[in-house]
Parts: sequence; C-alpha cells; structure tokens
Amino acid sequence: MHATNKTIYALSSGSLPAGVAVVRISGAAALTVAESLAGALPPARHAALKSIRTRNGLLIDRGLVLTFPGPASFTGEDCVEIHVHGGKAVVAALLAELSTFDNCRLAEHGEFTRRAMENGRMDLVEVEGLADLISAETEMQRRLAMEHAAGGLSDLYDGWADRLTRARALIEAELDFADEDDVPGSVSDLVWKDMERLRSELSEHLAGADFGEIIRDGLKVVIAGPPNAGKSSLMNILAKREVAIVTDVAGTTRDVLHVDLNIEGYAVKLYDTAGLRETEERVEREGIRRALKTVADADLVLSLAEIGQPAQTDFPDFVGDVLTIGTKSDIRDGGEDGYDLLVSSETGSGLAALHQCLLRNLQDRSASLSLALPSRLRHRGLLSESLKALDAAVGSAGHGLDIRAEYLRQSANSLGRITGRVDVEDLLDVIFSEFCIGK
Repeated sequence: MHATNKTIYALSSGSLPAGVAVVRISGAAALTVAESLAGALPPARHAALKSIRTRNGLLIDRGLVLTFPGPASFTGEDCVEIHVHGGKAVVAALLAELSTFDNCRLAEHGEFTRRAMENGRMDLVEVEGLADLISAETEMQRRLAMEHAAGGLSDLYDGWADRLTRARALIEAELDFADEDDVPGSVSDLVWKDMERLRSELSEHLAGADFGEIIRDGLKVVIAGPPNAGKSSLMNILAKREVAIVTDVAGTTRDVLHVDLNIEGYAVKLYDTAGLRETEERVEREGIRRALKTVADADLVLSLAEIGQPAQTDFPDFVGDVLTIGTKSDIRDGGEDGYDLLVSSETGSGLAALHQCLLRNLQDRSASLSLALPSRLRHRGLLSESLKALDAAVGSAGHGLDIRAEYLRQSANSLGRITGRVDVEDLLDVIFSEFCIGK
C-alpha cells in the first residue's frame, strides 16, 4: 500500500477556468495547514467565508473553508475543502503555497479514494462504482454505477461470503467435535441445502453479467449488408450527423465506423461496416474481413438490404439477434415479407419503429434483473471461479468433509477478491490509475 504519512492535496473540481474551484486536503496535517492559510477554522462540516493567505500574508483569494475531521470524512483522515474562484492563476497560487508545507504533496491519481479504501471507508466494488459514476454518460450507466458505489453489490457478495463462512464453521465443528453430544452428527441438512440455494443464486446473478457489461460499456449494434444497401445513410441519420461518406459508388465504406448513441438512457455503440460481397480488390477485402469480425463481436446486428433483395440472416461466428431491415422504402416497391422493418433514411419513415426495436431489445435483456449486476470482466471472472468451487463442494458428496470445506473456502476467497476483502494488492495500481487527480 502507498504510504499515508504525508498530507496530500489536489484540485478536486472540474477543469479551469470555472466559477468555483475546490481544493481538497487530506492527512494528519490537513487541519494545521488549513489554519495556516485561513486562520481559525469553522466547526466541523460548517462552511465559513475566509481570506486565504500565504504564510507571508499575501492574499490569494477569499473563499469558503469546510473541515471534515477523521474518521468521519471521505478518506477517513482529517480533510479540508477550500472553495475559491476557479481562475487558473488563483488555483495555481493556492497549490504552490500548499507545496511549501513539510510532509505535504500533490495527490496521485485516485489517491483520495485509495486512502478511503485503505481506511475502510469503501471497498473495491464501491471504488469501481465511483469511477463509473464519474464517467457515466447515460441514465442507466449512472444508476448502475450508483448501485455499486452505494454498496448494493458489496452487500450481496458479503452476505454470500458470510453464508459460506457459516457453512464451513458447521463442517469444521462436526470434524472437530463429532464425538460430542451437543454437535449434530450430520451437517447435510444445515449446510448443503443452503449451499445448493446459494449456487442457484450465484448462477442466476452471473447470468446477468452480460447485461451489466452492456449498461456499462454500451449495446454493440452493427449495421451490416451488401454495398449500397443504405448502411452509411442509416448510420448518419441515427447519429444525427455525417459520420460516414455516402455515395452511389459501391464499396465506399472500407473501415469500421463507430458512434455512441443514447437511447432512453441506455448507451448504444453503433458501427457501420464495409459492404459484404465477393471481391478481389485488396483494400475492400480487408474492410470486409474487419466487418465480419465486428459482426462476430456484436450484441445485435441490423442486416440491411434494399427492398426486393433478401436480407442476410446468418453471419459467420455470430450467434446473437439479427434484425432484418428493408431500406429505401421511399423509392422501392414491395411488402414487408422477409423483413422485420422497412425504413427510409431519406424521409425518416420507419426510424421511430427502429428506435423502439432497439429499446425493446435492451429491455428484454434486462427483464427480471435488478441493477445489482456485475459489470466488469474482473467481476465475471471471480464470480465464475466462486461458482466453480461451489459446484465442486456441492457435487462432491463422495469426498471427505475436509475436502468439501476447502472448496467452500476457495469459493468465499473468490468473492472476497471482488470486494477487496482478500488480498488484491496487484490490482490496486491498475484500478486507481483510472481516476483523475483530485479524486
């Protein structure tokens, strides 16, 4: 862990210039440093307007000062917030003055949050939720991140870990005190039925990981089809700007184009791809290879074809949903046979229905799921490890209780690594590097 003997400081508000800038100070000397800058400090968690001066008496600015004595603070240490005008020169002068104090230095990326974790104010899932909350761009991303940051997911995992611990305790009691009258002769009714229920709960929870990742990272929707099917035109009208070049020349799009959309609070990553056809032209063939690779990684494929032409429904290595769309309905005659939707990028016909189809696809994926969902590959991997060990414990009735108890220990250990209750030092530098300085 990082040494916490030094008091740290940083700009914790947004980029400058701004109306207000918040400089945060945390550590053993935070209150002393703030008193040197602002004089007598206000009572804890009360704001007071103060003159902020250098130790030579030079006025830096007038602003609000708030104190948060530890452990009742964000980091668990003594903390001070100084709210000054958000000019670059003002903030630079304040930070420069802070640098002159002994044992006081500029904070590293995420160091305030890291200290909060090391002092027991947050666990690792809550830390990741806070990082996601800061970067959230859609309503569903905000709600998922808030669930994690507020401890909803941690409470679930801690509850499961407690059940595993109690089960191991009962097993060890039988192993150690099997001859005692006050210890049951069998723990099967007390332990294994609950472990089977826990296995079902964990498995169901893990099944929601796909949707958790979709909320956090966005539903990956790929527009595919032959050249001149209207893929780039649809991309542009959905993006509400000219992302892709549109011409009547076949094979205009060579590379994969991407734009982020917000559909009713859900993040959607929309991709336009090269037209799929047989060709000997080397650059176009590479574009088609990239298109098929993008399709294989998609959550949903919009398969376009001009009305009157068949829309492709099977794609190599793709096993998800395919929505067939007949295009150019303003100039092409034909019924809806063979298509899920008819659209015209020229008139906008059918686009509202497409919007509803995308929304319905997202809602169907979330049916019966709460927002206490795993949302990172790290979560999914450790949950899978925990479930695998629990499967081994429940399914190895022919083995001794000591072996089955060891499987339960492994299962609980994997859950503990999600929240950071078990050693995760190797992960911390990676996770906190995602944070900005000041958080």
